[in-house]
Amino acid sequence: MAGASGAGVAGTGGPGVADTGGSGVSGTGGSGVADTGGSGVSGTGGSGVADTGGAGVGDTGGSGVVDTGGSGVSGTGGSGVVDTGGSGVSGTGESGVADTGGPGVGDTHGPGVGDTGGPGVAGTGDSGVVGTGGSGAAGTGGPSVGDTHGPSVGDTGGSGVGGVGKGFDLGGLLAARGGERYDLHARYLNHQLPRMLHTIGFDKVYERAEGAYFWDADGNDYLDMLAGFGVMGLGRHHPVVRKALHDVLDASLADLTRFDCQPLPGLLAERLLTHSPHLDRVFFGNSGTEAVETALKFARYATGRPRVLYCAHAFHGLTTGSLSVNGETGFRDGFAPLLPDTAVPLGDLDALRRELARGDVAALIVEPVQGKGVHEAPPGYLRAAQELLHRHKALLIADEVQTGLGRTGAFYAYQHEEGVEPDLVCVAKALSGGYVPVGATLGKDWIFKKVYSSMDRVLVHSASFGSNAQAMAAGLAVLAVMRDEKVVENARVTGELLKSRLAALVDRYELLREVRGRGLMVGIEFGRPRSLKLRSRWAMLQAARKGLFAQMVVVPLLQKHRILTQVSGDHLEVIKLIPPLTVGEREVDRFVEAFTAVMEDAHGGGGLMWDFGRTLVKQAVAGK
Repeated sequence: MAGASGAGVAGTGGPGVADTGGSGVSGTGGSGVADTGGSGVSGTGGSGVADTGGAGVGDTGGSGVVDTGGSGVSGTGGSGVVDTGGSGVSGTGESGVADTGGPGVGDTHGPGVGDTGGPGVAGTGDSGVVGTGGSGAAGTGGPSVGDTHGPSVGDTGGSGVGGVGKGFDLGGLLAARGGERYDLHARYLNHQLPRMLHTIGFDKVYERAEGAYFWDADGNDYLDMLAGFGVMGLGRHHPVVRKALHDVLDASLADLTRFDCQPLPGLLAERLLTHSPHLDRVFFGNSGTEAVETALKFARYATGRPRVLYCAHAFHGLTTGSLSVNGETGFRDGFAPLLPDTAVPLGDLDALRRELARGDVAALIVEPVQGKGVHEAPPGYLRAAQELLHRHKALLIADEVQTGLGRTGAFYAYQHEEGVEPDLVCVAKALSGGYVPVGATLGKDWIFKKVYSSMDRVLVHSASFGSNAQAMAAGLAVLAVMRDEKVVENARVTGELLKSRLAALVDRYELLREVRGRGLMVGIEFGRPRSLKLRSRWAMLQAARKGLFAQMVVVPLLQKHRILTQVSGDHLEVIKLIPPLTVGEREVDRFVEAFTAVMEDAHGGGGLMWDFGRTLVKQAVAGK
């Protein structure tokens, strides 16, 4: 979570918040304090930040606790206020921090700034930090931090953003305006998302989440078989990841100086590379599409060739480079011109051989199991493709953004095929622990050394937030949990159970065509039924829009059985299951029981289900 320059940010109940405006103020505990705009922590009316209870940090010159040189002021749980800006502790002047009779700066005897007992405080604009109705940042034994000439100030009924004399109360803001969520999205963000959610009845209001479950305001639980498109590999709010993020914020590291080498990126790279010992180096970005963009750039530069091959129906991201290797025309339409890349069918070695013969191919990028439709590369394809590519001095890029980190029952999906050693590997999603966006591109030493060939090229490829301490800590925590809780093994065993239980239903229900996938990445495909009555209904849906039957299944799974799933792609009659990798037999039982009930309804001509189908048909026809 990050604030932006000029707007304060405070986190509640989570890992804390980091400032992105240059001053680098981090809160801790459950609340967090973030300063934005570069002014550090200041009081109101020129009085600075003052503690009237004996342990205070006071301002004797007008500016309070000040961030100097971009390194910022950090609260560290119970450690009070720490100035890390290089100016030390000063009693007077404009930037000084004064100790007025207690432990003072770096106080370890009280909650300090970032008190875990309240929602935290964030300064906005140039106003610094103020109290929030008594529950914000507090000194030891005294009232909230604020102007000592008046009461603490908190904004709990409006937008939470203000100048001097206003603070930020996240809990109050959500309590006051959380009910507007769909209206706010329709007004200010992608207006089609709430429209779609309303149409299919997915416009739920979830109050909290943990592990593989959500809960609504009435206390009903919902099973998550989507995991945020694979981001929540460990489920939501895993305690080990949460603690790691609290710890890294409490440490007040000199993060993102840009001109030093912090330990956490090297440690995470070292840990990641143990799972792919043929690779040597890592570049850290912030997302899966960034990891793919990095691989595309590195492959082009290392080979000196312009063209990258990709597989039909592939999904590698939506930024321009990644979109150029996206196999779905619906995502590409209207965004031309894209990069000069070429699609080949997944598994077609002859098509690959023809393209390589042209001599201009830098690489082939491939998902070992495609996210769209859950199609796995045929046995032997990856190794044969690798041999062809290397024979033509081209590279193999494995996109493991969704399939990596245990999703398919191996740490990487390419590892299911012996002898496959990609030149570049892209990972993201689950590495974040569901908290801090992170992406990683792993590659061979010679590729990195070609790209970064001299000191003049040291920043030829970089990312502003890449290798930030919060993302690195989350990644290290995720890998530790995967090891300690045997997450990869659980994905394999539970995935086999889920797939076998579902496959046993294929002969029972004529609308069910196939169950496929690996580990906890499972596709359920529907097809044309045999019986006349069902065929006529199927034909009605297909004539309106392919994919409507799968949507008819997804909706009652949520509405009647409180299970969240997704259709695997546009115009596909496939449901994709990618639950948290921590699910077990209980979740398998619940899903199979619910899915069986929905299939019974569909094959028995259940009125509600097919009535909804007719509604979808009308909307599809109207939208053409």
